[in-house]
Amino acid sequence: MKKKKLIGLILTVAPLVFVFGLILTAPSENVGREQIYHARLAESKQYTDGIFVDTFPIKKGEYEFRFVLNGDSPQTLGVSLVGSTFSFSEQFELKGTEHGDFGKYYTWEYLGQNKIEIPEDQELQITLDPHGNVLGPFSIYLIK
Repeated sequence: MKKKKLIGLILTVAPLVFVFGLILTAPSENVGREQIYHARLAESKQYTDGIFVDTFPIKKGEYEFRFVLNGDSPQTLGVSLVGSTFSFSEQFELKGTEHGDFGKYYTWEYLGQNKIEIPEDQELQITLDPHGNVLGPFSIYLIK
């Protein structure tokens, strides 16, 4: 009887250890990528008149926006970057995708142009306009 319990325990735990090991050793898509800018907006006091503005230095190169979102994030997020030789503006639209057959859940993403190329080193001003939804939390990253 003890032998059957031990075998059952091993058959239960072994797959979990294997899956956990795969998760820990799986390569990340961000390996070798550098985070240039990050802002986490979750409170209305972070905005002035409903708009968030910040500045940061950036080097010449190709960059990509990444977002951490949820269902309460702004439905539309205006993002603009302005520098001495660069200007970018995009209205990102929140899209939820339903997953699961038994337990339904959603993943969220902003649709829009998420890649930019900076022509030379400069300081950029970033402006984030959540179109009145200053309580919907989100994080924005600029990754090289």
